[in-house]
Amino acid sequence: MKKLIALLLTLVMVLGLAACAAKTGGNDTQTYAIITKAAGNPYNEREAAGFEEVMKDAGYNAIVKHPAEFTAIAANDFDALETALKAAMDAGIKVVSCDSSCNPASRMTHINQAGVQEVAQCLVDATYDLLGGEGDWAILSATSIATNQNAWIDAMKEILKDEKYAKMNLVEIAYGDDEQQKSVDETKALPQNYPNLKLINAPTTVGIAAAAKVITDEGLQGKVIVTGLGLPSEMAEFMTGDNPACPYMFLWNPIDVGRSAAYALIEMVNGSLTGATGESFTAKNGTTYTVTDAGDGGTEIIIGPPFEFNGDNIEDWKTVY
Repeated sequence: MKKLIALLLTLVMVLGLAACAAKTGGNDTQTYAIITKAAGNPYNEREAAGFEEVMKDAGYNAIVKHPAEFTAIAANDFDALETALKAAMDAGIKVVSCDSSCNPASRMTHINQAGVQEVAQCLVDATYDLLGGEGDWAILSATSIATNQNAWIDAMKEILKDEKYAKMNLVEIAYGDDEQQKSVDETKALPQNYPNLKLINAPTTVGIAAAAKVITDEGLQGKVIVTGLGLPSEMAEFMTGDNPACPYMFLWNPIDVGRSAAYALIEMVNGSLTGATGESFTAKNGTTYTVTDAGDGGTEIIIGPPFEFNGDNIEDWKTVY
């Protein structure tokens, strides 16, 4: 049985799993694994650090894998992982996804940083505020098939139908594929293609850092404003001074996302959590997590609302993550 679980665990790692756990057959040793999108992604590295911290504290084996190549990890394709993840679950391995969810057949539940509607509303309202209610703006997203990005953008489009936002003109949704150079290239193209562009909203940590650097390097601060979802450690230099590229932005703590995934998996292996709607459990850190309907035929655990980072608090947060 140990060989079978190890084989399946390896298979899942290769094909792309956000998090999984296995209680090995003949003893009490437990092994849990988290596999991120790709090596070098600072958000995912911090997420994995939180996961590993909880597992080590609990006395369990923690496997962390950062693939060398950009693959389907983090469920950039909603259905791509189904065969491998269903095989893992059939073998008794507990499976959850983080950030961008895989389809309901591929997971027991999903760990969501914040509710889709909450994220979308704060991004739209930030855009409205920074535009002064009107003008051309663009979205710089990750990949065109990333489920979390698409869910936020779809929700933003619905919110934008309100008459309040009628003078905001979304000119383009660009895709940097969560790659730094492509995000830079896409950012450079936007002001060239849209001379009246006033704002870029990047709901991706790689994208917002790339956009802020381009705007700063090209001296466009004040003419083109940047906002979205970013890591404080990467964005601090672009959020201070008299004319910052990014006046404020939002995010959650990726370390907490990893920790929450770890707590959920431990409860699945050792407790009664199945991932069904309405279930709840209290983790070792004292936080009570509740499983809710994800709206995609599956369930999710929502950690909390987005947090605003700005020039007043960024110095306090930039050394945290």
